[in-house]
Amino acid sequence: MRILEQCRIPLPPNSEPTISLLPLTFFDLPWLFFSPSQPLFFYEFPHPTSDFHATIVPKLKQSLSVTLQHYYPFAGKFSPSSDLTKPHLICTDNISVAFTVTESNGDFNHFCDNHPRDVKDFHFLVPKLGSSFSHAGKEEFPLIAIQLTLFPNVGICIGLAFHHVVADGRTFHNFLNTWATYCRGFAASAFSLKPLPSYDRSVIVDAKGLEEVFMKEWRKRRLVQDIAIGRQPRSVDLSGMVRATFLMSATEMEKIKRFIINFCKEKNQPQPVHLSPYVLSCAFIWVCLLKIQQFVNEKVNKNNLEDPTYFGFIAGGITRLDYPVPKTYLGNCVGFGRASVRRKELLGEDGIVVAARAIGSTVKKLDASLIAGAEKWILDWEELYESEQHVHATWSPKLKLYELDFGWGRPKKIEEIAIDYTRAFSLVQSRGLEGGFEIGLALTKRKMDTFSMFFTEGLSALP
Repeated sequence: MRILEQCRIPLPPNSEPTISLLPLTFFDLPWLFFSPSQPLFFYEFPHPTSDFHATIVPKLKQSLSVTLQHYYPFAGKFSPSSDLTKPHLICTDNISVAFTVTESNGDFNHFCDNHPRDVKDFHFLVPKLGSSFSHAGKEEFPLIAIQLTLFPNVGICIGLAFHHVVADGRTFHNFLNTWATYCRGFAASAFSLKPLPSYDRSVIVDAKGLEEVFMKEWRKRRLVQDIAIGRQPRSVDLSGMVRATFLMSATEMEKIKRFIINFCKEKNQPQPVHLSPYVLSCAFIWVCLLKIQQFVNEKVNKNNLEDPTYFGFIAGGITRLDYPVPKTYLGNCVGFGRASVRRKELLGEDGIVVAARAIGSTVKKLDASLIAGAEKWILDWEELYESEQHVHATWSPKLKLYELDFGWGRPKKIEEIAIDYTRAFSLVQSRGLEGGFEIGLALTKRKMDTFSMFFTEGLSALP
């Protein structure tokens, strides 16, 4: 890896932010405790290096600058030692985004493949989110960083690191879509972004006093540890860890659904209440991952079959709240769902049925009340992070990330690097399978081989 350029992308001239301090709502505050996302987007670019430097880099910079005019909180900062009574995003003092251009002699197709690959290979493609000190001597943390990597004559990787405290997946996707739209060739003067992002924090109603609940947690952590922003990656031994992608087609999801329905009929049981493709795929993956733990650590786990195992996921809030929030709202508007069952229930012949019932019921509870039990969100998430007994999903197929076209076609591959540390699996729409999903995992080589066995044989065994 060779660094070619390091710079900062400011907002366009004469386009100062309309709001200098953006307060965090109770939807934003929990993300102060957790690590940033690190998505990588790989694009084929079989053109001379001169085209990359003369055309691609300038276009990406210019279009990013124009995009930040509308999404300026991404260029903002967070200061944990601020004198403000509650955390804010700071959007003043010549805000900008770190932009790094590098060149790699790595094998582009190796990065874009699905087979197990060493997780460390990917870390060079992820930008670093550091910190700095303001003129007043207070530490400030940027909210996003971008790295553009050229694989000469073959491809390009756009790597990002961003703190979720500034945005949920929906907002981040809107930001990327706007950047891609400008970059595809719409001049700033010819393309008018409509509707504009909404920064109005008053649309978020805190009827249960959750802001103060989360602020108490924040103050408590600040007293006992120097928590800045985001949980630092756990001390994970990455040696021997690999990442791989598994594909699940719409036909295979339908097979899972048919198995569940038929099993419930045969056993005279009520079928799960919500058998969406998301629930079906997550139920199957949850069971496979639990079987790995039992298979690889059989002696350790034989006595904990009565213990609960959790499945965590993020649920969109725009359509679930009982008050209106604009679809263009810039910030977080998501809830946290956690399904729970006993380990032995998932390891039985009806494990997929049990998993689907638990996840589906949790979805229905969130439909009824997004913030029921929200006062425990932070503690619940931490429990998922800290134990291998539990599983959680990141990203969502609804975001349609494979439609992100900057002007040289759709991504060839998308990877989420943060799962190396968080034990989550990523779930995005499939690039090549209509209605299918891509499942991203980072595990030790032995566990990955075992997961592959359970995943492949499990799907093959379905009638």
